[in-house]
Amino acid sequence: MILSNPAELRARCAKGARLLCLDLGRKTIGVAVSDTRLVVATPLETIWRRRLAEDLERLAELVKRHGAGGIVIGLPVPLSGGEGPRTQSVRQFARDLAGAIDLPIAFWDERLSTAAVTREMIAADLSRRRRAQIVDRVAAAYILQGFLDFLARAEEAGRET
Repeated sequence: MILSNPAELRARCAKGARLLCLDLGRKTIGVAVSDTRLVVATPLETIWRRRLAEDLERLAELVKRHGAGGIVIGLPVPLSGGEGPRTQSVRQFARDLAGAIDLPIAFWDERLSTAAVTREMIAADLSRRRRAQIVDRVAAAYILQGFLDFLARAEEAGRET
């Protein structure tokens, strides 16, 4: 089920379940996972895309292995806002994923996440080859951490009212 409000994801996940985050590229899928308290995001792996069925099967394996109760998908919103072809492609993948895996799915704006992660890796003096190997999963962790921080702020605001 694809949620229209990302804040609903926490309520729809079982207590102690993790979140998986996907950074969908044309050739790869970066995957990150949260801890069970939904506080910290960790890069997990990069999946080289093949056929849709194989990609969905691999994601189902990761959901099961890591005890995921929900999925966050980075949504590539153009800087101008609106919906471009990449955004539409990611939304279609999410619909396919929702048909294969019975978990709540939320989108999170991923604008400039790969650029931000790449800048940090350059600053850390990682080689171009090493950056290419890990950028997708690190970008997924960056997206997921932003989402987890959003959930924490929303929870804190809820306690204040």
